[in-house]
Amino acid sequence: MQYAQEQQATVSVEVNPTDKQLASELFDHLGLSPSTAINIFIKKSIAEGSMPFEVKDPFYNTANQAELQRRFNKLNRNQTQDNKLD
Repeated sequence: MQYAQEQQATVSVEVNPTDKQLASELFDHLGLSPSTAINIFIKKSIAEGSMPFEVKDPFYNTANQAELQRRFNKLNRNQTQDNKLD
């Protein structure tokens, strides 16, 4: 069976040179070119209708949230004590 050759579009992205090097080495180790790896990412995103992995800010991890809550609680306690002194 012959496949019709699809016309290709070019996508250009800017990345940190170190990230580019590390990604290229990783893809090479996997037997992929950067172009093939990006095409896999795009096709997987389309198939899932979203990012093919969870994207989240590491700031919102459990430990950071617990520390923020502790600090908010401390502030609230201090404000309550200050209000009692007025």
